[in-house]
Amino acid sequence: MKHSHIALIGAPMDLGAGRRGVDMGPSALRVANLNARLGDLGYEVEDLGNVPVVQPETEPAGNASAKYLPQITATCKQVADLVRQSLADGKFPMVLGGDHSIAIGTLAGVSKHFHDRAESVGLLWIDAHADMNTPESSPSGNIHGMPLACCAGYGPEELTGIYGFAPKVNSHNTVMIGIRSVDELERGVVHKSGVRAFTMRDIDERGMQAVMQEAIRIASAGTVGFHVSLDMDSVDPQEAPGVGTPVKGGITYREAHLAMELLNDCGLMTSLEVVEVNPVIDEANRTALLAVELVMSAMGKRIL
Repeated sequence: MKHSHIALIGAPMDLGAGRRGVDMGPSALRVANLNARLGDLGYEVEDLGNVPVVQPETEPAGNASAKYLPQITATCKQVADLVRQSLADGKFPMVLGGDHSIAIGTLAGVSKHFHDRAESVGLLWIDAHADMNTPESSPSGNIHGMPLACCAGYGPEELTGIYGFAPKVNSHNTVMIGIRSVDELERGVVHKSGVRAFTMRDIDERGMQAVMQEAIRIASAGTVGFHVSLDMDSVDPQEAPGVGTPVKGGITYREAHLAMELLNDCGLMTSLEVVEVNPVIDEANRTALLAVELVMSAMGKRIL
């Protein structure tokens, strides 16, 4: 999707995770000069600021199987409305997280925009984790481990039913990339859903180029394009130490850039979000700086 305008939407969500600090992710990305660098690529950038999110200290966690469910639902609905309006205005929505539960709102907004046009959208989920737990399978009750399941129609109705329809994306157009940490009961949800998963072993054996080419083909088959949800923990912690839930053995620096460059080459990306940057445990904001570099590659920056 070629857009000259980008709508930046901050979602400082810190309710879906067990470790605190990702609510500062949007600020870290802005401090890393995201807005100006997108402008240098020729985009007109409209920063819509941050959606309001309550602090965990001010609210009860509620159901231990799905903590802060009402509060997360409220924020996701606000994100969804802003994303939907941005697309309606002909702008490219770029959401800055925040923990990964915000993806429920982002994809709801993207899906609703195209759903109203009798069109469908695909999804590329680039993450160390499957994020396909449900309240019944989750060992922690943290909703940032459930967003892909919710997008696929599994999980609390408050989240799956935003805008009154589910799923938000068809399983045969949903692809996970970089997966290397899956909970025991979560495996059953992944297999039941029918989504395509490219684990780190697939990337090791086949290479990032082959994996991305097939992922793009799957996500774009019969759709208008696809949303990209980039969790910075997909990248190896040696390159991205400041993330909510780091897992060893991740995507390398060059593999990450190649993946983003291939996304731009295909011209089918409808929207993008970057999540789980945690400045509290970062080193001189290097994870946010890397995230901005990856966004630049996804949006068209070239070596030559």
